[in-house]
Amino acid sequence: MDWPELIKLGFSFLLAFVLSLYLTPIVRRAAIRFGIVDRPDGELKVQQEPVAYLGGIPIFLALLLTSSLAYAFNQTALGILLGTTIVIVLGIVDDLGALSPAVKLLGQAVAVWVLFKAGISVQIIWLPEPFNWAVTVVWVLALTNAFNLIDVVDGLATGVAFIACAFLAAISLLNGNYLIAAFTVALAGSLLGFLRYNFRPAGIYLGDTGSMAIGFILAALTINEQYTVVNSRIGVLAPAIIMGIPIFETAFLSIVRIAKRISPLRGSPDHFALRLVRLGWSVERTVLTAYAAGTLLGFLGLVVVYTPGAVAANVIALAVLAAVAFGVFLIRQERRRARKEAPRG
Repeated sequence: MDWPELIKLGFSFLLAFVLSLYLTPIVRRAAIRFGIVDRPDGELKVQQEPVAYLGGIPIFLALLLTSSLAYAFNQTALGILLGTTIVIVLGIVDDLGALSPAVKLLGQAVAVWVLFKAGISVQIIWLPEPFNWAVTVVWVLALTNAFNLIDVVDGLATGVAFIACAFLAAISLLNGNYLIAAFTVALAGSLLGFLRYNFRPAGIYLGDTGSMAIGFILAALTINEQYTVVNSRIGVLAPAIIMGIPIFETAFLSIVRIAKRISPLRGSPDHFALRLVRLGWSVERTVLTAYAAGTLLGFLGLVVVYTPGAVAANVIALAVLAAVAFGVFLIRQERRRARKEAPRG
């Protein structure tokens, strides 16, 4: 380990944490003053009073200021920051209620193009280059929107992202990739500072500004890391394991909504967190359980990277089976609850 680099990483984490703690209340007051808030609707939005949006702004500012002070920007860093800026602007406009899903997706695609221009793309050397490009587009767009999907209860998306950052930083450090580690650690500090105001009862929400930006940054950071240095080719699936919670949410919602014959892009109260709350779980219990699951998935991701291929394959198979079992459990419990609440006679 390079101790000067580790000290710098520690400084980056603390600085980002403090900046996020300082900036978040300022942004919250501004959002409330200008009416950029999430208002209760009695369906998906069940909070007692309006809650400020724009949580992505203090997170991104803390990340940007910390990174600029601690490290020199190269092409990779600039590409990630510029792409994230595009996503942040999209999120602000969307939080104002002015973007359709199609326009939002188009804007996200432009941000992915910025990554390509900066030389950032998936590099699976045994696959054709066009396939790598396609995987990059799908991965970045999917993860950008996946974190938006899990941002449905206080602190869930923020905490899950923080845990993912911790394990991605560990992989970067073990690989000696200090630039990506620096970005990941700074993002982790920013998220932890924001979580102080985002955990229940939340005083500010990520909004699309924050949730999409977090997903985009994490997707870009995972692309810039190596996962098969120690292990076999199956190590490339480690990021999907570490990001298992937002990926599960995306797959689960898509299947449930299609089964209900509604568009996967249409909002509905089918999120796994909302289903658990309807089963009688508190929001705190739901979120903390998700944190525990995210931590377990992070360790499994490390196993996939740093153990032999056969072990990694078994771990992935068990993770997929557990996800399927959890999805079936949620569906069955919802049906049972609906039968109990149905009027008799």
